[in-house]
Amino acid sequence: MEKKRDIFVQMDELDNRMGVFHAELTALKQKVKELLEENKRLSIENHQLRQVFKRETTSEREAAGIVVPSEGNPAHVELSPNHEIGLDEGNVAVGEGHDNLTRLYHEGFHICNVYYGHLRTEGDCLFCLSFLNK
Repeated sequence: MEKKRDIFVQMDELDNRMGVFHAELTALKQKVKELLEENKRLSIENHQLRQVFKRETTSEREAAGIVVPSEGNPAHVELSPNHEIGLDEGNVAVGEGHDNLTRLYHEGFHICNVYYGHLRTEGDCLFCLSFLNK
């Protein structure tokens, strides 16, 4: 009779340990899921930022008169013959900053002080919209 009781105690202990292991496994699976979601979000954000950076550097080169040859050494950059680099404050339009923020917002990034620079994943942001409407 004593051996039967020991077996039931052992089974009960094993069952309790299995429950703890199951809870730990569930927590680990949840953490992996969160990490995968964050990784995907960051990958999308990184891709969009690379596109914005590429577009910005291309437009800045064009505005500065820098010519990048399509053949040869892609790292070689030269100035167009009749162009000086240098921007004075008179060349910058008053609304250009607002236009840049609007463009960033429409490209899917937050421009509000709460989430500035983060990828917008859930549609429009009321903070950003109220900032744009000021």
